Amino acid sequence: MSEFIVMFTPIVFLLSMIFILWRPKGVNEAIPAAAGAAVIFILGAVSLSDLAVISQRVSGAAITIMATIVMAIALESFGFYHWMASKLLEAAKQSGIKLFWLTNSLCFFMTLFLNNDGSILITTPILILLLKYLGLKKRQMFPYLISGAIIATASSAPIGVSNIVNLIALEIIGIDLYLHTALMLLPGTVGLLFLSGLLYLVLQKDIPRTIPRTEKNIAFWEQRRYHPLESSPAHEQMQPKTKQMVYILLFVFLIRISLFAASYIGISVPIVAVLGSIILLVWRWISLKASPMDVLKKTPWHIFIFAYSMYVIIYGLNNIGLTAYLVERFEPIVSQGLFHASMTMGILLSALSNMFNNHPALMIGTLTLTEMNLDPVVLKTIYLANIIGSDMGSLLLPMGTLATLIWMHILKQHKIKITWKRYMKVSFIVIPPTVVFTLICLYYWIRLVYAG
Repeated sequence: MSEFIVMFTPIVFLLSMIFILWRPKGVNEAIPAAAGAAVIFILGAVSLSDLAVISQRVSGAAITIMATIVMAIALESFGFYHWMASKLLEAAKQSGIKLFWLTNSLCFFMTLFLNNDGSILITTPILILLLKYLGLKKRQMFPYLISGAIIATASSAPIGVSNIVNLIALEIIGIDLYLHTALMLLPGTVGLLFLSGLLYLVLQKDIPRTIPRTEKNIAFWEQRRYHPLESSPAHEQMQPKTKQMVYILLFVFLIRISLFAASYIGISVPIVAVLGSIILLVWRWISLKASPMDVLKKTPWHIFIFAYSMYVIIYGLNNIGLTAYLVERFEPIVSQGLFHASMTMGILLSALSNMFNNHPALMIGTLTLTEMNLDPVVLKTIYLANIIGSDMGSLLLPMGTLATLIWMHILKQHKIKITWKRYMKVSFIVIPPTVVFTLICLYYWIRLVYAG
């Protein structure tokens, strides 16, 4: 590869990142990413055959995310958002603090039911609906919205199938979902509890101690005869019933189990996800006579362009020697022991995820691992450390994950403005200690498992 390409590829990357972070006049982050990818291709750092490889790797993730979006749209049509918002409000019993922990729990379980992107797509509208109904000030809405987004995204760490990026990396390393879950479920969940505690400490000053009693909801609090969220004018025709919602949730849960089973027996995960979304769309069509065409309008297509473009840029960096450089620089550190290996690579992946987005960052980190000739136990540990950096450490910046980009997109749709600066005032406090704490938990858990 010519010196010209080697010299200008990093410059293109840096310029792309500057414009992605700067976003002059509110330009969508997909535009500078796509422009950077186009220049990388024109320079010759990425070939047509590379684009084919990238397309093959990204297509599965894109199809799975698309299927998840379809399921989220179908759930919205059935009235699931209103139903769940009413249940949250009832369970909170007028406590703003209890509502905070309930929303975090909802986001955690939704990620387990679907994946981090699906969780964001479903829980964010539910929270917006509930918080607007309660008449909370924007300052009071913020703790629920940002904690929900962070927990929903970070909750993909304990179980590999909760994040399609994890599944791609699992294939490269050769670890099945069951081993991943056995090694990551405990440290990942403990890390999430630690993260939730930090979020509460940072945000508690803006969390209302009691939920406001307004003329709109006083009948619900005192009589419990109805819930206004379930009888809003926009949804009078489809009063969501608990029995129907239970059936729908059970179906979604079965699809979730099917994804896990499909991965185990070698069936394509995207195919199972697509089949599940088609069945749910047909179910919706029969029950509500709702055309599936609204899927095209509601899908945030720019996010797929962003993800693909970032893959192209990182592939260009890989082709000019990034992977070789990382192996040369970090192999001596990794060889110093399991603790050094997990801490170093976990923090490295956190940094790369926020620079590139966690999809290409985890890919480059995984490829780097495969070229280090590591002991199997060390390889598994570092891979799991990479997952922590990719799923948790990536949350420093909103562009670190597709899920947080989807979250920002939904907020804009509902005219709720949360700036990057405000987001980072929270993330820079809670994410670094969470990553370090979870990596330490992982190290001691791996030692205990393999010592036994």
